[in-house]
Amino acid sequence: MMSMITLNDRLVAYRLLGDSHKPLMIMAHPLGMTQNIWDDLLPDLLAEFRVLTWDLPGHGASGAWPETVTTVSPQHLAEEALALARHAGAERFHFVGTSIGGVIGQQLLAASSEHLLSVTLTNTGAQIGTADAWNTRAAKVRELGLSAMAREIVPRWFGPVACRQQPALLKGWQHILGQGDAHSYALLCEMLGQTDFRATLGPCEPLPQLIGGRDDMATPAATLNELAQICGAPAPIIMQDVGHVPAVEAPSQLSALILAHAH
Repeated sequence: MMSMITLNDRLVAYRLLGDSHKPLMIMAHPLGMTQNIWDDLLPDLLAEFRVLTWDLPGHGASGAWPETVTTVSPQHLAEEALALARHAGAERFHFVGTSIGGVIGQQLLAASSEHLLSVTLTNTGAQIGTADAWNTRAAKVRELGLSAMAREIVPRWFGPVACRQQPALLKGWQHILGQGDAHSYALLCEMLGQTDFRATLGPCEPLPQLIGGRDDMATPAATLNELAQICGAPAPIIMQDVGHVPAVEAPSQLSALILAHAH
């Protein structure tokens, strides 16, 4: 069931599922998507964890950043995750994040690792793409809107196997992305263009599990290998026939990896 909370004068939509006596797992979705990407993992995860998912600003049912907000940082998103953990009554928690969700996880590792029991980061990197590319996308989104940009953005999310197996996949997510808030999305693009953990992360505790997709164009295996070297993590697990969103493309495989690492 969806719940709402106000954090820093902005509405945040979240779900807190499972038994309160179980350890908490917080899950952060990719840019342009919603917390619903985790739905197919929930039956497996709820057997052992209480699970909290939420919609990023201007995504899904969460409120947008006002136009007066002109810059955001990974710290803002990590603080949102920590506030949700406190709201759930958990001082420490397991964390799973994909893409920009993985950036949130890196910020937590860099500045708030004492709250982390385990970390799984998928399809992310210490630096994702280039500032020029992100700033160009932000400008186009502001000019044209997310609905007009969805056909360009969404095909980068999924590998060819998932697109063949799920014929409506691209159209479905183009529709969802088109309903998002352009200002919030653009702010997050600009944030990604400025984010670089290569000089600030260093060896991590707990060591994160890193997962990627063989068909991921946005964060290829080389990007995850670099992150592994930076934080002293084991070599990334690269999933076959998967693009940028394993929670949608291979949910059973992903949930098995998360469960194995969180023990």
